[in-house]
Amino acid sequence: MTVNDEIRCTLSVLVDNEPGVLARVIGLFSGRGYNIESLTVAEIDNLDAISRISIVTCGTPMVIEQIKAQLGRLVPVHDVDDLSDNSIHVERELALVKIVNTGSKRIEALRIAQTFRAHTIDSTLDTFVFEITGNASKLSAFIKQMKSLGDVEIARSGVCAMTRGKISSLKQREDML
Repeated sequence: MTVNDEIRCTLSVLVDNEPGVLARVIGLFSGRGYNIESLTVAEIDNLDAISRISIVTCGTPMVIEQIKAQLGRLVPVHDVDDLSDNSIHVERELALVKIVNTGSKRIEALRIAQTFRAHTIDSTLDTFVFEITGNASKLSAFIKQMKSLGDVEIARSGVCAMTRGKISSLKQREDML
């Protein structure tokens, strides 16, 4: 890998849960022409009003370092953790996949869903809606196989990620206070 090769990066950003914070984080990306491949946000501590923003982006190592430094300087940001820096993290995504098909293709869709451990959450005479969780490549492989069997509609949640082990970003933040 050279300095100019793009890498995929998953960032976990702890922020104050207040109006306008997400817009400021997103504004940093759009203002500098950085792309966001996936974005999820949820409150993780309602007593201290802290939210986690999980961002998947791509860029050269220098661009990723710039993004992390600029995020760290935003006032409502408490912590920026590059989960791609170490391989000790977990990330998952959820997808709802609706497939429209008939006949033997329906049986094949059920078989594939079972193989991928997808759950059937809705069924009509000509559609199934499956729920599947896993990493992005698993979801993409499932979707690709479903597309070969009929018309597909997809809703994806975006990546949720965190470090593995005892210490969490939130715990490290509490220890510093």
